[in-house]
Amino acid sequence: MNKLIFFLLISSFLVAQSKKEICITIDDLPFQQSGSCSTQIQKYYTDKLVGKLTAKKIPAVGFVNESKFEVDKKIDQGRVELLNVWLNSGLELGNHTYSHKGLHKSSVIEFTKDILNGEKHLRPLIERAGSELRYFRHPYLMTGRSLEIKDSVNTVLYKNGYTIAPVTVDNSEWIYAFAYQKAINSGDSVLMRRIADEYIPYMISKVFFYEKQSDKLFSRNIKHVLLMHANALNADYVDVLLSELSKNGYKFISLEEALKDPVYQLPDKYIGGAGISWIDRWALEKGMKKDFFAGEPRVSSWMAEYSGYEE
Repeated sequence: MNKLIFFLLISSFLVAQSKKEICITIDDLPFQQSGSCSTQIQKYYTDKLVGKLTAKKIPAVGFVNESKFEVDKKIDQGRVELLNVWLNSGLELGNHTYSHKGLHKSSVIEFTKDILNGEKHLRPLIERAGSELRYFRHPYLMTGRSLEIKDSVNTVLYKNGYTIAPVTVDNSEWIYAFAYQKAINSGDSVLMRRIADEYIPYMISKVFFYEKQSDKLFSRNIKHVLLMHANALNADYVDVLLSELSKNGYKFISLEEALKDPVYQLPDKYIGGAGISWIDRWALEKGMKKDFFAGEPRVSSWMAEYSGYEE
C-alpha cells in the first residue's frame, strides 16, 4: 500500500477514535425553581437560556414537568407559553412526568398516570409546532427497583411513542443552581460569581471523568448525553460552559444523533436504589469493581453547606 494512503487511513482512524460528541439535555422546564420565582422572572431566564443555546446552534432537548405550570393549583397560561420560547427556537421538548415524583416512590399505576398527565399541554403544543413528542426522561434517573417494574413502565412508554432519554454525564449541577438562586435572592453578586467560578470547572471535570470511564468500558469515547436543568445559573453561564466544551474538542449533537451510537442498544438491567448514569449501569452489568468508580468529582463541602443540599 502507498505510504501516503496508509498514513491518511491511520490518521482518519485516529480522528474517528478521538471524536468528541455530546448532546445537551435540560430538565425541569419551564423553570427548576418555579415555586419561588414569578412567571415574569421565569420568562426572563427562559429567554436568556434559549437565546444562548440558539446563538451557538445547540440542538438541545428540554424535559418538562407540567406541575410547574401551576400557581395556587391553577394553570398559569404564561408558564405554559414559556414552552413556545423553546419550540419557536427550533428546540425539542420531552416529557419529564407531571410532578417529578420518582418511580421508586410510586406504584406503576401512579407513575403511568404521572407520565400521561405530563403530556396534556405538552403534546398539543409540540404538534401545533409541527413536531412530535418523542422522548421521556425519568425523574432522578430512577428507572425501577425490579425488572418487572422496569418492564411495565417501559411498555407504557413504548405504547405511547416514547424513547427513554439516557444520561451518561451525570452530575450535581442542581446543587450549584440552588446555591446560585439563594445568592440571587440575597442580592449577593460576589457570591453569585464565586459559585459560577466553581461551577464551570466542576462540570468540565465531570465530562472528563465520564470520558475516562467510557474509554475503560468501550476503548473509545461514546456519544455522550449531558444532564443539566433550566435555572438561573445556566441561563447566565451556559454559554461559558459550552465554550469550554468546544475548546476541549466537543461537537454538539442532537439526542437523535447521540442515540445512534451502538452503545445505547445495550440492555439496561440496573435495579438499584440510586439514580445513576448509564455509564455506571453498563459498568455494573460488566461486573466492574469498586475501584472503577473511584475519583468522581464531587461538590465542595462549602457549596453543599451553603445550598442546604448534599449529593
